[in-house]
Amino acid sequence: MGLGIQTKCLYGSREIIEKERNKHFGAVSYPIYQSATFAHPCVGGSMGYDYSRLQNPTREHLEEIVAQLEHGADCIALSSGMAAVALVMELFEPQDRIIADSDLYGGSIRLFDNVSAKNKIFIDYADTSGVSSYERLEALVTENTKAVFIETPSNPMMKVTDIAAISEFAKKHGLLLIVDNTFLSPYLQNPIDLGADIVINSGTKFICGHNDTLAGFVISAGNDIAERLRFLIKTVGSALAPMDAWLVLRGLKTLGIRMDRQLENTEKIVEWLKSCDFITKINYPGLESHPGHEICRRQARGFGCMLSFETDTPERAKKILSKVRLIHFAESLGGVETLITYPVTQTHADVSEEARLKNGITDRLLRLSVGIEDICDLLEDLKQACS
Repeated sequence: MGLGIQTKCLYGSREIIEKERNKHFGAVSYPIYQSATFAHPCVGGSMGYDYSRLQNPTREHLEEIVAQLEHGADCIALSSGMAAVALVMELFEPQDRIIADSDLYGGSIRLFDNVSAKNKIFIDYADTSGVSSYERLEALVTENTKAVFIETPSNPMMKVTDIAAISEFAKKHGLLLIVDNTFLSPYLQNPIDLGADIVINSGTKFICGHNDTLAGFVISAGNDIAERLRFLIKTVGSALAPMDAWLVLRGLKTLGIRMDRQLENTEKIVEWLKSCDFITKINYPGLESHPGHEICRRQARGFGCMLSFETDTPERAKKILSKVRLIHFAESLGGVETLITYPVTQTHADVSEEARLKNGITDRLLRLSVGIEDICDLLEDLKQACS
């Protein structure tokens, strides 16, 4: 019998529990193996670990748990979410093409438009949201197209892509499906179950959840891709350090209870925003009016703790950013603290104005990552900031 998801956040699986039983002197908190290298007992012998760039016990334990949470064959922990995206891009060769959702985290777009372009890997951007979105992508497929890259919900416009439908499209054309699952995390959504070949998570965000370390994860659905990625991480050397792996392990233990509280707070904030006449648009898939509401309901276990909203004027947006006191005006997301972000100057500052405006990222748009504070305090801070 499998473990419940909150228990998985602590232990991963019954197999991992049995493997670790009576090890590490009975330590309940998994030890930090802060060692760069490991001694060999003899020529040709090994204690199971050789060099921490290749593997480390603390990082390996974290990877095993995240692989279980994402229902994957393997997981690689990296130094950041962008390191995870960059590692996946090493699977491709010059002249390869990738179809990518047009509404992505600005850091991913910056990587694609600069580093990937320099390496002659080309990105064809398209809106992948909607039930039959894969039909709109047929014209983009060429003999050099190798993959589809999506976020769902997307950053920052909260568009929802039907993962199963895109998987059907990808398989029809022999393409890899890569899904960035950062906004919902494995607690709320498992893209591999819906047909994804590779899942990416910025572990900095909900998985760690405390805004105190950077991490990224690449989870493979099958062993073939896993083996290729293991070779690449050994080569490029962007693996997560032992201390950071331990911090993520500690944060991961409370992923479920944190997100449950954050979901409650998000729903109440959305209701309050709906009552404000100076808010012209709310982007949140939990709203029945959201175009991707039913898709998100079908493929996820919750609508998430991220939202964006548009104010009536740029001046009001900037006023809110300058007046919040409990809420932090800061980049990042997914932590216990509520953060408010101005995408036009922060997460998407390096995206062209034309691309930003096409996606609806205006100087009136704010993005909110809802934390675990008492909801009355969050609403009070929003009300005073908006007054």
